[in-house]
Amino acid sequence: MKTIFLILKREYLVRVKKKSFLIMTFVTPLLVSCLWLVPIIFAMRDIDQKKVEVIDETGQFEKAFKDTKELVFKPVQGSVDQAKKEFGKSGYDVLVHIPKNILENPKSLKIYAEKNVSLEVKRGIENAVEQEIENIRLLNAGIDRKVLESTKANVSSDTYSLSEEGERDSSSGAATGIGYFCAFVIYIAIFIYGVQVMRGVMEEKTNRIVEVIISSVKPFQLMAGKITGVALVGLTQFLLWILLTFGISSVVSNLIGQSVGPQQRVEMMTREPAQNQAVATEKPKKEQTGNNPMGAVMKAISTLDIPLIIGCFLIYFIGGYLIYSALFAAVGSAVDSDTDVQQFMFPITIPLVLAFIMAQFVIREPDGAVAFWMSMIPFTSPIIMMVRIPFGVPFWEIAVSVLLLIGGFLGTAWLAARIYRVGILMYGKKPSYKELVKWLFYKV
Repeated sequence: MKTIFLILKREYLVRVKKKSFLIMTFVTPLLVSCLWLVPIIFAMRDIDQKKVEVIDETGQFEKAFKDTKELVFKPVQGSVDQAKKEFGKSGYDVLVHIPKNILENPKSLKIYAEKNVSLEVKRGIENAVEQEIENIRLLNAGIDRKVLESTKANVSSDTYSLSEEGERDSSSGAATGIGYFCAFVIYIAIFIYGVQVMRGVMEEKTNRIVEVIISSVKPFQLMAGKITGVALVGLTQFLLWILLTFGISSVVSNLIGQSVGPQQRVEMMTREPAQNQAVATEKPKKEQTGNNPMGAVMKAISTLDIPLIIGCFLIYFIGGYLIYSALFAAVGSAVDSDTDVQQFMFPITIPLVLAFIMAQFVIREPDGAVAFWMSMIPFTSPIIMMVRIPFGVPFWEIAVSVLLLIGGFLGTAWLAARIYRVGILMYGKKPSYKELVKWLFYKV
């Protein structure tokens, strides 16, 4: 055990002291924070107002166009041909032509511009014309538009989880987001740190350093120390990432919340395409997110069992990493070059990739048969179970899954160690699957 600890300590310190580790540890939280902060900052910026010239040959769309922050309309008289000739000197950005047969043929609307208009501008104009056509048709049918609008209802519901302790708030959106995020992190981490183990083993083998190390320690001790050392590096980095990302996001979010007015914040968080913007700004006040843009997000997350999610994340992160890193270590010991790696890595990573693909279907039915069985198989449970846990999973299912995960690691570690002890000293021979099976039964 002391020997494994020495190897673990060496692997941990060597990697933690690297400049690449320090740079990525501090740069990654900034990048993650920018992923959601930058779009919000850009959404707060004022959009250049577009001037729209409207030629209405019907004379019925005078009240259809209302000025917004993005669009300013001005009806003009004259022929469309003359307007097109003078468009370049008119100072307008867009020319809209409403023909006489617009009521019979709504698709006859034409929009002109020197360059391609944005999709938002196009939809804003189309929506205004479309709504006015509906108004005209309703009036012709003897129906008042205001009466029709008054019959509409905006239904919003609050969700609760029922248990023996009583009821508590729940959030399907938060469960989906947290579940998928945890699965994604485990998926990426297994690949990143598993490949680090494989590269480390290959480097020691090709440099013949391992021959000196094996003279002092057993192959299994070397493999176990290397795997656990890299695992601690991963946990350290993830812990720092979480703390730094949360801290940076909170500080910048508070600064954003203080720099804009309440109305701007509501528009920023609820803005929809141009044709729905008027509806979005009329949403009930209780839906506003308040001074802090993260307030609604944190409130939704608070409805989840955070201690259980964090505890299970650590268990499945470590369990999944140990299983796949043992296999990666076996691959690294069996090959001499990068060209031989692919044939062995592909079948190993298939269950991991399959689990990540299936996660999007498991979210739709977290209590289904497919979700249950894939959360029990050790090679897929680290991802699938983390998708299910935020939605609520019986304790016995988690317990059985963890026991199977431990059993899966022990079996995988045994197989990997049998291959590792032979492959780490095997040079100049290209291995095959048949050869790997023989290594399992060699007496060393």
